[in-house]
Amino acid sequence: MSFKKYKLTTISTFEEDLIKITDYIAYQLNNPPAALELAEDIYQAINDRLYNPLSFEPYVPKGSKVKYYRIRVKNYIVFYVVIVDEMELRRIVYNKRDINPFL
Repeated sequence: MSFKKYKLTTISTFEEDLIKITDYIAYQLNNPPAALELAEDIYQAINDRLYNPLSFEPYVPKGSKVKYYRIRVKNYIVFYVVIVDEMELRRIVYNKRDINPFL
């Protein structure tokens, strides 16, 4: 059985979130190897999900009609939406935060 690979796109908020997270780990926590490992793990999880982005339970924030999907990577959650044949990365948030203000 083969799965169709979805096209990957990102919006600037996802990129900004990832830069802030990795900069914090690398420079504030003084652990560049951990920042690099986290970024690699995130992109690996995203690439793995490109073949079946709709096979997971959607998350609809309170008061929204947008269906988000989640990828959990270590202490972070990647949020994406699926638009036709495109998987669009929207945000990445620390899993202990209230996520609704971010979506």
